[in-house]
Amino acid sequence: MIRSLIDETGLFLVPFAAFAVLLIVTRRKLLHLDTWSRSSTWLAIAGLMLVFASFLFAGLEPRPMSGFEPTHLDGGRIVPGRFN
Repeated sequence: MIRSLIDETGLFLVPFAAFAVLLIVTRRKLLHLDTWSRSSTWLAIAGLMLVFASFLFAGLEPRPMSGFEPTHLDGGRIVPGRFN
């Protein structure tokens, strides 16, 4: 659960990092508040779109047909659980 939260947070921050790289390349003031305040809404929207796309992609990927077979009795004998 923590891993997926970290992954989604990282995806959300990708547009902000790309904008910071753009500011560095164009030699604008990276830490100037006015530079970020004009673009922060669009960067947040882009980050949310990336997170939504990752949720959509994860939901559409095919599920494995095999799974865990729990411990069960077979003819009076205990068969341990296993992954198929």
